[in-house]
Amino acid sequence: MERVKADVMAEHLRLWPFLLLSLLVLVLDQASKWWVLTVFQPYEVLPLTPFFNLVLVFNEGAAFSFLSDAGGWQRWFFVGLTSVISLGLLVWLGRLRPGEQLVGVSLAMILGGALGNLLDRLRLEKVVDFLDFYWQGWHWPAFNLADSAITVGVILMLLASFRQARAG
Repeated sequence: MERVKADVMAEHLRLWPFLLLSLLVLVLDQASKWWVLTVFQPYEVLPLTPFFNLVLVFNEGAAFSFLSDAGGWQRWFFVGLTSVISLGLLVWLGRLRPGEQLVGVSLAMILGGALGNLLDRLRLEKVVDFLDFYWQGWHWPAFNLADSAITVGVILMLLASFRQARAG
């Protein structure tokens, strides 16, 4: 019985770094959004470089404003979808084997980003975006730190899968 308790404890301790990374992503995301909401008016632009602005915009949809003009039902759809995905990510994190740190980091970043945007949807009914990259007259859709963490997490997940395929 003591051996089982020790194994369970060891697994929980192995999860903590990943959960702390998710929390760090969530806190940085929410702090940056809070700052932008307190400093900027909607659609106000602050040019910082010849290719980058800060701008306060809102997204009621998903990536690239998908379903943003759907009439309001999409908020609860995305809240539900994000909640289910977040639970799945937590389960996946709990089932990681030793040596799968890169997968754990990728899952933690995706989870932290997903929770950051989920909090926006629950609190504000929309997601706060403020990072605006552009080239000449072409603007990439504005995004936030949560979106960035999700993107980096997906890239790391792909890298981990390629490494596993090459090793396997």
